[in-house]
Amino acid sequence: MKNIIVSCLFMALLLCSCHSEKSEQTQTSGVTAEMALEGVNNYCHSEYDWSVADENPDLMSVTMGEETETEYKVVFRSYTGALVNFYVDKSSGLTRKVEYVPALDLESEAGTINLFDYLEKESKAASPKE
Repeated sequence: MKNIIVSCLFMALLLCSCHSEKSEQTQTSGVTAEMALEGVNNYCHSEYDWSVADENPDLMSVTMGEETETEYKVVFRSYTGALVNFYVDKSSGLTRKVEYVPALDLESEAGTINLFDYLEKESKAASPKE
């Protein structure tokens, strides 16, 4: 009887420790709203020509959209009036792009990116600027 109780306590302890470890991994590897906005903003500045917005910054923007339990929506608005909706998976950082042209009511899938490829690396942020 004593062996059964000890075994049950051991199993309970094991299950509790595994659960907390998984929670910590999700928190450290998950994507926050700030990360989603920063990564998409960095991507848009590297992929799209922002020179038309030099004199009038209101022509182009990157803003947060709706949030669900599993993803963030980040919206890039171009000077042409087209929108690119970025759907960022909160757990993996995989980001689906959907282009939308409101004037023509056209929507099309435009591929995916890895959000982590467009986030500043901690080592870069920690190193002194030359």
